Amino acid sequence: MKKIALIISREYMSRVKKKSFIIMTFLGPLLIGGMYAIAIWLAVNADEMNKKKDVYVIDESKQFTGHLRDSKSLSFQYVTTNLEETKKSIEGDEDSYVLYIPNLAKDLSGVQLYSTKQASISVVSYIEKEIESELKDKKLVENGISRDILKSLDMDVSLETIRLTDQGEESGSAGASYGVGMLGSILIYLFIFLYGVQVMRGVIEEKNNRIVEVIISSVKPFQLMMGKIVGIALVGLTQFVLWVVLTTSISGLVTQKLSKQLDTKMEQSGAIAPSQMGAGGASSAFQKSADASGNDVSKIMDAINTINFPLLIGAFLFYFLCGYLLYAALFAAIGSAVDNESETQQFMFPVTLPLIFSFVLSSSAVVNNPDGPIAFWMSMIPLTSPIVMMVRIPFGVPTWQIICSMILLIGGFIGTVWIAAKIYRTGILMYGKKVTFKEMFKWLRY
Repeated sequence: MKKIALIISREYMSRVKKKSFIIMTFLGPLLIGGMYAIAIWLAVNADEMNKKKDVYVIDESKQFTGHLRDSKSLSFQYVTTNLEETKKSIEGDEDSYVLYIPNLAKDLSGVQLYSTKQASISVVSYIEKEIESELKDKKLVENGISRDILKSLDMDVSLETIRLTDQGEESGSAGASYGVGMLGSILIYLFIFLYGVQVMRGVIEEKNNRIVEVIISSVKPFQLMMGKIVGIALVGLTQFVLWVVLTTSISGLVTQKLSKQLDTKMEQSGAIAPSQMGAGGASSAFQKSADASGNDVSKIMDAINTINFPLLIGAFLFYFLCGYLLYAALFAAIGSAVDNESETQQFMFPVTLPLIFSFVLSSSAVVNNPDGPIAFWMSMIPLTSPIVMMVRIPFGVPTWQIICSMILLIGGFIGTVWIAAKIYRTGILMYGKKVTFKEMFKWLRY
């Protein structure tokens, strides 16, 4: 154990003292905080940055004139000039469109949108929905349903989810569970790849430099492999904890500063509003907007509060460490079997395939049915459980399933280390030979 501890210490200290580690440890949170600040700033200043584009409407049917609603980015202008003249008027103007609507009484085809630059999907989708909405409204009006009744049919229903547990009723949020679960799985996916590859590269480097020949004269190959794996695991854990602390602090400062900017804008809008209170327009609109923003923030906070963070953080640390140790052992075995990094591709794909497969299914089958058979079995198989179980836990997983998954993952790690150690002890001293899977299976029987 003393020798393993010495190797762990050496691997850990040699990496945390590197300039690249120090730079990325502090640069990472700054980049994340910067992206967070840009996202909030864009949201706050979106209205000022968006330039409205004109859509000149030639309506031969006469049923859409005055009924297409403007959006934040589109303004409909109804013209009586012919199509050719209108098309010439927008030549060289990338912010204008010509919408030609024929008589759609019998045939719904023939609607055309002209522009000097290819229209975006959002522009096309919005115009299509406006035309479809007006046609539906017209059909309903023809059947004796007025537009006022149609407006009164618009409802905004917010579904509250409540889980019945042995401890009683617990509030839940599908959106928050999805977001937190996917975030946890993405982090585990990235860290396993990032630090697992570091283990493989370290083994290849020591093998090529012939340093390993000196080292294994004093320690066993298994001790060297375990020391390297655990040492790099502690490096990853250190960097992750620092990222969480620094990112939280930076994000808090960014949020506070941008919140002041938003409050200033709201106060400015409120100062203008009283002069228009007679008209009733701006004041009412601003108040509704402020109420809506407040409700949205409240809903988001309520959704976040439904997550069991102590359980989630504990599970994350366990699945992160055990998942990394499992895959890092396989990466170490691959590194010992090859002479250079270009030869690792044939071995990397089958090893990383379960990891990629579980990540892809997590964003589809698992989140749509977190208690289904696919989600259950993938959260039990050691090669896929670190990612799949992190997606399932926010939705609520029985305690026995979590315990069973953890026991199987520990067992999978022990078995993987045993297999990797047999490959490692043979491959670490083998040079100049292209290794195949058949050859590696022979090493297991040595």
